[in-house]
Amino acid sequence: MTGIEAKQLLMQAMGPLAVLAIALELLYFRRRRPVHELKDTLANLGLGAGAIVAETVLYGLFVFAITDWVYARRVATIPVNVGTVALLYVLADLGLYINHRLNHRVRLFWCTHVVHHSSEHMNLTTSVRRSAFTLFAGASWITYLPLIVVGFDPGWMMFVLAVNLAYQFVLHTQGIPKLHWLVEYIMCTPSHHRAHHARNPRYIDRNFGGTFIIFDRLFGTFAEEHADEPPDYGAVRRPHTFNPITLSLQEGVALWRAVRQPGPLRQRLRHLWKPPEWQRPQQALDQQPQ
Repeated sequence: MTGIEAKQLLMQAMGPLAVLAIALELLYFRRRRPVHELKDTLANLGLGAGAIVAETVLYGLFVFAITDWVYARRVATIPVNVGTVALLYVLADLGLYINHRLNHRVRLFWCTHVVHHSSEHMNLTTSVRRSAFTLFAGASWITYLPLIVVGFDPGWMMFVLAVNLAYQFVLHTQGIPKLHWLVEYIMCTPSHHRAHHARNPRYIDRNFGGTFIIFDRLFGTFAEEHADEPPDYGAVRRPHTFNPITLSLQEGVALWRAVRQPGPLRQRLRHLWKPPEWQRPQQALDQQPQ
């Protein structure tokens, strides 16, 4: 079996399981506290459907061609077995950590990733809330190319990323409390990811891990969910809309407006790679382009 075939089997199984899990979550919270809002849930599903269609087309047209081109120029050939696929999974999770951190700290990438963080609710449907333009930002797959250069098979790369994505689905819930301390220390858990989706100052830009939280602990981006400060979900700049098209475009429009403000071109372009909260010094705004 190839990696692509294994990924396809996984995706076919995930669809019905995800629907069942969402239904069970709805039943569990129906008599407890609201974690779903109809308009928000419909926006999540609409954005998710758009992202799936866009990624299917773009992977077929561009990503597979690029990864095959890189693999043809690999420096070695790493055999496919249980051990190497497990190693690939850990290394790909490190790539995901780097990718995810870039998506938060580079505004061009944040333009698409903010869609995932724009919901003010935390439930399983939030996991599919993604932008159809994610691949255009670049950070979503370029961070994995070095693993293909050294000789990992692109098909199995796609498989381990699909497994990682499936694991992340269950992180988007309020129905699972903190787990055993050893699990919480090594693995990314729903508790860690609830903090990641919060806009409380103590939680912002923390817990970037996909499957493992170890990389956050190593690189100083870990934050524990505290019972005395429950997560306040959503982006710092509230979207004030449930329209999937507006949600997909509004941060990109805001970035374009920031770049168009008068000033030296060098200062204007810095908006592209600076963090989302960065603002030009007032004197730079006051200067006219040279």
